[in-house]
Amino acid sequence: MIKFFRKIRQNLLSENKFSKYLIYAIGEIVLVVIGILIALQINNWNQERIQKLEEQTIVKNIHTEYLQNKTILKRRIEEAELCEAALKQLMNIIGKDEDYLRKQNVDSLLFYAFDPPIFRPSENTISGLIQSGRLDLLKNKELVNLIYNWGRTMKALTDRTTRFTAISDNEISPYLSKKYSYKDIDAYGPLNWKEKSNLKVDKFQIFKEIEFENLTDNFLYWMVDNKNLFIELDQLNDKILKETQYD
Repeated sequence: MIKFFRKIRQNLLSENKFSKYLIYAIGEIVLVVIGILIALQINNWNQERIQKLEEQTIVKNIHTEYLQNKTILKRRIEEAELCEAALKQLMNIIGKDEDYLRKQNVDSLLFYAFDPPIFRPSENTISGLIQSGRLDLLKNKELVNLIYNWGRTMKALTDRTTRFTAISDNEISPYLSKKYSYKDIDAYGPLNWKEKSNLKVDKFQIFKEIEFENLTDNFLYWMVDNKNLFIELDQLNDKILKETQYD
């Protein structure tokens, strides 16, 4: 093909047909430019196709992860509601007489009240996108906004979880370890003790102390705040699942 065009140019020049040669040369340049443009267009189309396939894979991975998060969040909300109910029941019986307290399953209440749920979501796909700077691969702007909202809400949840975990470790646990039997509380957990503590402890004394009421009230405050964030995350999770739904 190149030899063919070269022969035409030589014939035109040899015949002193410069104007025709010039027109031909321009036409040849135009053809080359068109060829380059077509090649670029094909390359762009191929790149867009590759990016589209990558985006589809990412969206499917996000959907799979948030299906898992949905299941985990459902359990955590149920656990938070159980914890909240136990804390409120404790608040209701503080200050009651001992006969009334003996009719309550105080050990069980303490176990569920101060064993709050912690949510650790699956975020491998999202974290990888953000860290690699490839979040712009997602063309769905609503989905991108939801991911950012999820991140902000998770940050708030982490901060609050840190707060009430500190209350539990630094205030409630030291208080109960001096005033109550952990063995009796742990009978409702994995240890599943069958017998009560052999030590003589006045377990009902804490229900006469303002310190215990204040500790319980403060813990309940943070627990309710955490539960509300669980619910907010669950709502965001549903929206992310909707935006990543695929056939």
